[in-house]
Amino acid sequence: MKLEAGLWGERAEEAQEALDHFFWNESIGLYNIETPCPNGECNTVFHYWWMAHAADVLVDGLLRTKNGHYEERLASLHEGLLRRNGGVWPNELYDDMEWMALAWLRAFQATGETRYKDTALLLWQDIKTGWNNHMGGGIAWQKSQLDYKNTPANAPAVILAARLHQTFGVPQDLEWAENIFDWQKQHLVDPETGFVWDGMNRKGDGVIDKDWKYTYNQGVYIGAAIELYRIKGQAAYLEAARQTFAAAARELADPQSGVLPDEGIGDGGLFKGILVRYAAELAKAEPDASETVSFLHRNAELLWASGKGVEGALFGTDWSHPPAGFVQLSSQLSGIKLLERMAELSSIAGK
Repeated sequence: MKLEAGLWGERAEEAQEALDHFFWNESIGLYNIETPCPNGECNTVFHYWWMAHAADVLVDGLLRTKNGHYEERLASLHEGLLRRNGGVWPNELYDDMEWMALAWLRAFQATGETRYKDTALLLWQDIKTGWNNHMGGGIAWQKSQLDYKNTPANAPAVILAARLHQTFGVPQDLEWAENIFDWQKQHLVDPETGFVWDGMNRKGDGVIDKDWKYTYNQGVYIGAAIELYRIKGQAAYLEAARQTFAAAARELADPQSGVLPDEGIGDGGLFKGILVRYAAELAKAEPDASETVSFLHRNAELLWASGKGVEGALFGTDWSHPPAGFVQLSSQLSGIKLLERMAELSSIAGK
């Protein structure tokens, strides 16, 4: 497949401009939770982990364009987040902190700003306190429920630990990544298909939530496997990522169009963006990535042709239809993630 270098970059930039125009709230140094949001009235809840993903897409834009606007917005968001979180970075949810640490680690790598590194490392120290012996190990989902273990709190921790090791060379970080991955694979991945389950012991009964089938879970496990493959070069990690991607496409995408599912407003609006970000990492690691790239390209074309709003590059939760009424920050970020990944892959293909 021939990807048009430049076209996807233009589309990603248009979506980033819509994010800035329709969502940025200068008075609080954060993004509004939805648009329209007259006088900021939509911001009744602080969506900490949405803001982490907003930082992540700003890094995408910076890496693609080298435009200083993205650096300025990152700095403002970093200040706004710290202020809104009461002058500290940790919170009660281990998965939320992992996303925040991942975003600011990438921001450090892109800018060299030590305050971003400090944020990521501070959060990592807190995240590691979530590991305990309930359910044979793993990181808890939240500090008030230490015996509930799930994919959202473990697979992103593998990505974070592996990237910290790659960046700073601390051997213990690689040990953390391997141990958490092994626990995740043993407890929350279907050994037959590679499909990733959500969590276990949510109600204190040891039951695995196998009916919760989310794109999010497949994406983070793919990302975890790829990061360890990059470090260790062992084919088993690449094969694990391939198997889970195939299971995700088979189980979750529409069999006719190939479009990923509408997983609803709120947090669900971010889920597809997480899958496509790490599916792109699989594509970059694959010797022959044609199937993965075709899957992403198909979804991106549908998003752009059908999902784009009449006011501009605004995206709802259904990538096959234009958004109606309001657009939430979560679904806008997912759309941007897909377009940025296509811009990146097309740039690589053009070299």
